[in-house]
Amino acid sequence: MDIREEARKMKLAAPVLAASSADLRNAALQKIADALKEKKEEIFAANSQDCRAAEEDGISSAVMKRLYFNEAKLEDVCRGIDQLISLPDPVGRSLLRRELDKGLVLERISVPIGVIGVIFEARPDALVQISTLCIKSGNCAILKGGRETARTNRVLFSIIHDAAVSAGLPDSCLVQAELHNEIDELLQCEKDVDLLIPRGSNQFVQYIMNNTKIPVMGHADGICHIYVDRDVDEEMAVQVIIDAKTQYTAACNAVETILVHREIAPVFLPRLARSLARAGVRLRGTQEAENLIARSSETAAEINAMDIMSEDDFRTEYLDMIVSLKVVADVEEAIDHINRYGSHHTDSILTRDDAAAERFLQMVDSAGVYRNCSTRFADGFRYGFGAEVGISTSKLHARGPVGVEGLVTYKYTLRGNGQIVGDYASGRSQFHFRDL
Repeated sequence: MDIREEARKMKLAAPVLAASSADLRNAALQKIADALKEKKEEIFAANSQDCRAAEEDGISSAVMKRLYFNEAKLEDVCRGIDQLISLPDPVGRSLLRRELDKGLVLERISVPIGVIGVIFEARPDALVQISTLCIKSGNCAILKGGRETARTNRVLFSIIHDAAVSAGLPDSCLVQAELHNEIDELLQCEKDVDLLIPRGSNQFVQYIMNNTKIPVMGHADGICHIYVDRDVDEEMAVQVIIDAKTQYTAACNAVETILVHREIAPVFLPRLARSLARAGVRLRGTQEAENLIARSSETAAEINAMDIMSEDDFRTEYLDMIVSLKVVADVEEAIDHINRYGSHHTDSILTRDDAAAERFLQMVDSAGVYRNCSTRFADGFRYGFGAEVGISTSKLHARGPVGVEGLVTYKYTLRGNGQIVGDYASGRSQFHFRDL
């Protein structure tokens, strides 16, 4: 398959899909959900082959968790499709309507971005989420998944594409790229592809950004923090931290660094260290954190020796059962640390102090800033977006979990009756801006 030729076809199909009705796109989504359920055994069989091959290749346990597509994953993606169907149409909304002069009306209208290339990690449910989000938002999509789930992705794509086309969407609404060299071809399609969304390692995302003229949206790292303030419910804090670290370790919104107020650290840190160790989490931290934990004979008996970290080590994203620990003087030092070493993804403060919480929420420069809850809530489905194409740490266009609202832009229409700029430049006519 020639990706460049497919992108050219898709560019022509994009206006057709953009002009399709919300009813048609929702009907396509329903057909997709029905087809996935009907052909689930075919999907599961392909996924079993992929998972066996991955195990034989020695894939890490953290990555293996992403590869599985079972009944639970099928139920999750179908719930996401149901949620998408229930959402209002993001396309064709009037965002501004202004009369510039009598009979001259300007309108700003939401429209799909057009053709989107999404290169994502080996997680087959991502293919379902991304393709259905693009259909809901009226975008054509070129999809390239990870090679570890190539069989599963091939089956999923075939089911989704056939269902969408049978519902009346253009044949070129979705294209699947399977070969690695097709990524480099895709990067050269700046005339036909409007946006790239890469999902994967920092190194991979940087490669995409450095080798294309196409706008890129996404995030390179997920270095998420939780700051435990001095006035905190310690039991709640431990529960939130354990969830944020262990509920799904391989996710980009799993916490990587815990910051603890120095005033409570002598008591709280050993308690937290014991809970983390019992959950199977390996500890790394500053010398100060290690000293406080080692002072507790009960804690020292339960955990192995901590790795001592330098400041630059706090730029590490683990995606594994490892966490960094640091003691800070106050909320200001916590904010400074997060803004310096974080990836601007998602960070949380645990506190009963309203003033400290508001300072943290205001000053931490991240796409998601939370109070008294797990960083794992940074997710399009949990935000009610239906799903997400990814998390954006950019400040332009879309930020945080990118759902349907992040996949539309806008255009201006101007309706007149023969008006010419010369009349306004000469003063014969005057603008009288009035919002309608």
